[in-house]
Amino acid sequence: MPILHVRNVPDELYAQLQRRAEMQRRSLSAEVITLLDWALKEAERASATTLASIRRRRFYDPAAAGAPDSTTLLREDRAR
Repeated sequence: MPILHVRNVPDELYAQLQRRAEMQRRSLSAEVITLLDWALKEAERASATTLASIRRRRFYDPAAAGAPDSTTLLREDRAR
């Protein structure tokens, strides 16, 4: 299994990791691996969610929601 060394970890971050590892009853290494795994999955999930949202908006049809056509709105506004 590969080994990952991380240098220059801020003291406060290191302390937070240690506290979290103790609370989870894990070693510091196991906690860091767990957090890295979670962060990568969350980043992928966020990207997929964003992409799905963009796709939904791309094919959104205002008429299907009962909204008037923009041309109709412009004509009404000009008629005032």
